[in-house]
Formats: sequence, structure tokens, C-alpha cells
Amino acid sequence: MLMNSEPLIICENLVKIYRLDQDNGASIEVQALQGLDITVADGEMIGIVGASGSGKSTLLNILGGLDRPTGGHALVGRQDLGNLNERALDEYRLHKVGFVWQQATRNLIPYLTALENVELPLTLSGQVGKSNSERALELLELVGLRERMNHRIEELSGGEQQRVAVAIALANRPKLLLADEPTGELDTATAKSIYDLFRVLNKQLGLTIVIVSHDLGIAQYVDRVVAVRDGKLASETLRVQKSDSEEHHLVELAVLDSAGRLQIPREYLEQFHIKRRVQMEITDEGILIRPPEGNHHSHDHSLSSSEQEPVEDEALQVPSGWSKIWQSFKSRFARGGNK
Repeated sequence: MLMNSEPLIICENLVKIYRLDQDNGASIEVQALQGLDITVADGEMIGIVGASGSGKSTLLNILGGLDRPTGGHALVGRQDLGNLNERALDEYRLHKVGFVWQQATRNLIPYLTALENVELPLTLSGQVGKSNSERALELLELVGLRERMNHRIEELSGGEQQRVAVAIALANRPKLLLADEPTGELDTATAKSIYDLFRVLNKQLGLTIVIVSHDLGIAQYVDRVVAVRDGKLASETLRVQKSDSEEHHLVELAVLDSAGRLQIPREYLEQFHIKRRVQMEITDEGILIRPPEGNHHSHDHSLSSSEQEPVEDEALQVPSGWSKIWQSFKSRFARGGNK
């Protein structure tokens, strides 16, 4: 489907810090998001992947209005979620966003039928009577479960339960659908059917869909996959159509944040024995990043103890504007500096 040019979601320098109480009465801070930037087009279907603790679920909770950012901005439909009062945030959750969780039963009441489960949120929102039942039937038909409408949840398969959960998430006619590991408890074939369902909803309803997953294979089902590492956006994987056919291939791109910083994959750093410093050169094809010439380890001893932590456990950040500044400095130095 064609996506609108104006983004539905804009996150700028998003920060989230949790304070965890310890048994001794002290507390520690955990920075789940560390200046994350992401933009999602209206009508786009994207996947967010990353290891446990990378910050992807924290991002989803903020977009869903379930948590507030500590810093930065999270805008959905021009609403800055961090600045909404509690009443406005309740209205946002009620009318603008739908949720699908990994455990389908989190959305469902087991002793009710599929139809009754979908009718319930409609009733709670004030919709009653014939229109209530008609809307519930419409939603069950949309997710392919009309013939199972009178079956209780315990009589449905895992995939069918998840489809009922999707129908419930659509009850408030949301503009944004958020799914947290929606196929985590399903087999491969059933998971594919759920992703296919999301794609149908994306096309038919114009839904913007954000799916959090551990599964890198999600790339074949969505428009774009963004990888989150250490609370920041690390890379994007795009589906690009081949020029000579209707087939697509995947292209992974590194991402610069709003400050021009770049996360280099840890395996690249290890392969080229890169630690705290690199040399950068401008070439005909772009910017070359390589290990420094000679042995510079002696300079590291002047760093503070906090700066001497092993950098193999961090992604190297390179300001994109530094190369031009450094080249200008070298040129001036070669001409005799400020003489």
C-alpha cells in the first residue's frame, strides 16, 4: 500500500531510566533507552528486533502510553506522549492505539466465547445493542474466525486465540497497532499466518503496525526492520525490489543518530582489533574507518577509570562530521598552522 509522506511516529533522543531498589535500601539506575531516534511513516509496517534488554520493549511501552520517557520526545500523530496528562494519556490508549501481546490470554477471558471477548471492550467503551454484535462479528470475520465465534477460548488453538486477541486490539479502531512478540509462542506455520494477517490489516485498514520480535526472519514480512542495541537504533534492514523482477532482496544499513553518531557492530571491531580509537579517511567512495597506525595503547592510561572499561562490550560511536574537521586541521597544519 502507499504510505503517507508525513510520519505517524517520531522519536527524538528518547531516553528512559529505571531506578531499581536493592535489598540494602540503595537503588541503581538502568538506562533502557539512550538517546534513541526513530521515525515511522503513516501506514508503514515495521519490525523492531534486538536482544533481551536492548530497549525494544521499553520503546513499545512508551509508544503505547504505558510508560513515560525520562527525556527526549515521543510523538504519535503530533501528540507528544511525554507531555500528556493522565486523562489525555487514557484517551490516547482508549482511542488511538491497540495492543497485541505474546501471551494471547493476556487479552482474553477464557470462559467467554470468541464473540463475547470481542464484544466486551466495545461494551466497556459505551457501544451497546445490535451495533455492538455487528461490529464484533465484523472483526472476527476480518481475522478469519467468524465460524468459530461461539467457541470458548479454551476450545481454540494458540493461533486462533491470537487472532481473537488481534480482533480485540482493533475494537477501538486504532490508527496504530503495537505487537509485542505476537508469534513467540506459536509454531513456524502459525506464526507466518499471523504475520500474513498483520499485512492484510495493514493494507485494508491503513494501519501503522510496529512489531517487536527476537526473530530476524520477520524481515520477510514487514516493510522495514530496525535493530536496537544498547538502547539506541543500530541498523535498518530494508526490502528492496530487484530492478528486473518482482522479487525483493534485503539490504542492511547502519543508522546515524541525530548527533551524527554511528554504531559499529561489535564483530567488526573484534575482526579489525579496534578498541577506543580509529583513523578516518575520505576516499572516492566515502569514509574509510580503520585501526590507527602504530601502538597507541600508552595514551589509554591517561583516561579516567570509568573510561578504561573494555570497549569490546560497547558499540563504537563515530561523529560523522569529525572527518571534515580533522581533514581541515591537517591541511592547515601542513601549511604552517596559523602563520
